[in-house]
Amino acid sequence: MEGLNSFLRYPLEELPFILIVLVLAFTVHEFAHAYSAYKFGDPTAKNLGRVTLNPRVHLDVLGTILILIAGFGWAKPVPVNRGNFKNPRLMGIIVSAVGPLSNLLLAFIGLVLYHIFSSTGVLDGASAGVVKAIDLFLRRLIELNVVLFIFNLIPLPPLDGYRIIEDLAPLHIRMKMAQNEQWGIFVFLLIVFIPPLSRVTIQPLFQLGGDLIYAMSRFISIFI
Repeated sequence: MEGLNSFLRYPLEELPFILIVLVLAFTVHEFAHAYSAYKFGDPTAKNLGRVTLNPRVHLDVLGTILILIAGFGWAKPVPVNRGNFKNPRLMGIIVSAVGPLSNLLLAFIGLVLYHIFSSTGVLDGASAGVVKAIDLFLRRLIELNVVLFIFNLIPLPPLDGYRIIEDLAPLHIRMKMAQNEQWGIFVFLLIVFIPPLSRVTIQPLFQLGGDLIYAMSRFISIFI
């Protein structure tokens, strides 16, 4: 057990909570992409059964395992045909952005619930085990969704941040991006899987997550 604990990013006893949060976060993220694309006129994801909250069609085994080990990961990308949109660039940006934003929304909801439970005393009659379980679940719900929000906005393929930049860029730049996209994926894999590189690239970005959680918490505390 100790060897497995050292291999995983999170304590072994937290795995049930982590897995529940990941299933929720990945499912909502990919559903948001698929649903928005379908509403904008692209039936590609709909025809593949991706406009659903069934997690089985969205989860990627490697991406889920990686988040348990490294603290970040991914689900199966939703295929989008921007040629079906009336305004391909604007709608493409929205479809790309709603995935990370759905994770931010889940984190915000988790923070609201955390404030409610902390300030109203609604759990005063519950056992210590129940209180601890709810506290841990909400903390991980908040933290992991903020991580996914930030991670998916990194402007490297195949992440949503890259697709947003791609749709914002002028045509001649988009053409150069398409020509060099395979190198972007290579850079992405390097900074994900090479610890010295991830420590100076991805990890500093994740440190912003604490500031974001603090800012949202201060905002919620105004009302609760």
